[in-house]
This record gives sequence, structure tokens and C-alpha cells, in this order.
Amino acid sequence: MTDTPAPRPAETVAEAEDALLSRWPETRLEPSLDRIRAFTELLGDPQRSFRVIHLTGTNGKTSTSRMIDTLLRALDLRTGRFTSPHVERMSERISVDGEPLSDEEFVRAFNDVAPYTHLVDAEQDHPLSFFETVVGMAYAAFADAPVDVAVVEVGMGGSWDATNVADADVAVVLPVAIDHAKYLGESVTDIAREKAGIIKSGSIAVLAQQEPAVAALLLERVAEVGATAAREGVEFGVVSRLPAVGGQVVSLQGLRARYDEVFLPLHGAHQAQNAAVALAAVEAFAGDQPLGEDVVRAAFAEVTSPGRLEVVRRSPTIVLDAAHNPHGARATAAALEDSFAFEPLIGVVGVMNDKDYEGVLAELESVLAHVVVTQNSTPRAMPARELARAAVEVFGQDRVTVEPSLADAIDKAATLAEEGEAIGSSIGAGAVLVTGSVVTVGEARSLLKVRS
Repeated sequence: MTDTPAPRPAETVAEAEDALLSRWPETRLEPSLDRIRAFTELLGDPQRSFRVIHLTGTNGKTSTSRMIDTLLRALDLRTGRFTSPHVERMSERISVDGEPLSDEEFVRAFNDVAPYTHLVDAEQDHPLSFFETVVGMAYAAFADAPVDVAVVEVGMGGSWDATNVADADVAVVLPVAIDHAKYLGESVTDIAREKAGIIKSGSIAVLAQQEPAVAALLLERVAEVGATAAREGVEFGVVSRLPAVGGQVVSLQGLRARYDEVFLPLHGAHQAQNAAVALAAVEAFAGDQPLGEDVVRAAFAEVTSPGRLEVVRRSPTIVLDAAHNPHGARATAAALEDSFAFEPLIGVVGVMNDKDYEGVLAELESVLAHVVVTQNSTPRAMPARELARAAVEVFGQDRVTVEPSLADAIDKAATLAEEGEAIGSSIGAGAVLVTGSVVTVGEARSLLKVRS
């Protein structure tokens, strides 16, 4: 091993982000925990200094993580939360006590682990990736805080995900569908097998409703490792839900008690199901006693989930939703029909080139009067004109407009929404949905916050 000079400490967030982004991107996966294990060992295995609730699944992880975090803090526990990807700022990925790290804290977290990254790089066949480094930062920051419990969302998959060096008390598996097929497998059972890897011996596995084959596979894993299962629709679930102004009112059957008249300021049946999963996860973590009804109501009333059917502007209404695969787009379409009465609804869609964009467009076709196809600023973005060809196949030529600039696409969609009469709808009732990618939504959120 040759001597490698220690990296210069970052002085700004931009410097820390540049150093992180110079590493393998999080979309590049080499299935091994060797690097992250070597890294966390050098850091003193910080992930062993707090309890963990670990989440996997295809969609809903970030919303559910935020609900779990809010419930735990309502129980006077100090929390860390690790989620990915970020919507606007990289520091959103690491939160303590419900708040993302400040710029100063993010730089400190990076500098705390940076001296060890080159040691791992020198010893391993492949250097630490961006994602592995950020996971190390998060676990070290949580140990330093210190937190009582970390709510940790996988980046991709489960077994080989860098977050899986932590052994969770509670392993949450949200609905599994096909996504990241290149890395995780072509069938839903292949993907579920990879995601099941977060279920460890002695843990409680909180399982959202799944396709029968997936449910069977997850229960096999539970039995194999000696875990305990809690299943949506059997041990817990949504009893009832009613759309309401600003969200919905739900009754939830938890593992320990039933909680009625709970206001959830998020839209859609999928968010009610996420709430049931979050409640069961916290009940499983907290022990045998029910959570107080007032505590549950107060916690859920405070939940936010940026970029998930988030209304960011009025006149016309602009809604952001990070759906980026057919399963997510289907839930978004159902929630729009369930909770809103937009006429017309104009879509602004920008996708990544490795996603099932045709499936996303097909799921949105029934709720969008017109679609403005665009692209975000990342190299992985599908060019707008290429996406337009697929959109024309789904929507027809007359319902598709191309605007490569995201800002121009939003302006065009807002104009179409306001001029609803021109496409057969009443003036003033229109709205815009920006969707297709977390990055597209994040960039739109930044644009609209600056300009609104």
C-alpha cells in the first residue's frame, strides 16, 4: 500500500458536494458490503451505537420514513433520519431531530469521515462510492449527535445496499414493484429477494401489502432468519379514509390499538397505507403498550413530505410529485382523482433515461388533458424530444408539447391550465402536475420557490 496524502478538508458545502460527486454515482452498483464495512469499521462502527428502523420497497420509503421520524419524536426520542435521493439539497439526506443538517453541520460531517475514505480506496478493489460515503457520514453524524434511533431508507435494493451494515430492530418492506431492474432483477420476486435482505435475526418485519408471490418470499425470509412478521391487512392496516381539505382523515388499526379520526396532511390512498405501516413500525419498536391517541393524532398532523403531491403554488395550482416508475405513477393518478378536481390538469414530465418512461406516461394518460415533455439538468435525463416520441404514442400528437427547458415547460403548462377553455374545459379550474423524476421535481421546486 502506498502512502496517499489525506484529502484537504472542505471549507464549504460546495467543496464537500464536489468531493462526494467525484466518486462513483449512486446509480453504479457493485454488489458488495466490503467497502462500507471497512469504512464503518475505521469510523468505529457508529451504526452500532443506536437502534435502527430500516426501510426498503419500491415506492413510499421517504414519506413513510418521515412519518416514522415524526412519531418517534412525539415519543420524546432523539432521531436520525437517512433518506435518498434528495429533492433540492444534498444535506436533506441526513436529518437529526427532524431537521436536515445545516451547511456547517454537513461540512463537519464530511470532514469527520474524509480522512478515512482514502484508506478504504487504497485497500479495496473499487473506491468508495458517493452513496457509501454519504451513508458513512450519516451513521457517524447520528452517533455523534447522539440519537436514540435512526430511521434509515435504503438507496437501492436491500442485501447489498450500503445501509445494510446496520442491523435493524424493525425492518419495513413497502410495496415491491419493478424498478432498477438492471441492478435488482427483471422479476418482482428477484427484486423482493434482494430487498428481503434487510430482515435480520430477531427483528420485527413490518410488511406492507404485496403481490402474493412477494408476500410468500418475504415470509420465507422471516422464518429463515427467525424474525417476526407484522402484515398489512392482517395485523394492522387502514380501517377507513376520507379525503379532506389539505389531506385526509383516516382510522388506523395498529398492532397495539385502533386510532380513529387521525388527520393526515397528505393526499391519496397510498399515503394512508404508508401511515398504517409507519404506525405499525413505531408500535413494534416501542414495545407492548399502545401509543397515546393524542400523541398519534398530533404527530400525523405535523407530517410533511416535499415533492409528494405537494401544492407549491396557486393560480394556477401547481402540484409536484416525484413518481418515477409505473407503480408510483399509478398511485399518483389515483390520488389526483380521489383528492382533487382539476379541469384541465396539464402535465410537465421529465424522466431519467433508465426508467420505464412509457409505463409512467401510460399510467398518467387518464388524468392529464395535455402533457408538456421536458428534461432536467442531469446527464441521466432523457432528452425532451426523445421522450416526446413516446408521449405521442400514448397521448396522441395533439396532446403533446415539447419544451426542453424546465422553466419554459412550467410556464407553457401554466398557460394551458389557465386557458382551459381552449382545450374544452372551464377557465380558472386548471392546474399543473410536475412529475417523472425526483430531480425534475427538485429543480421545479427551486424554480417555483424563487419565482413565486
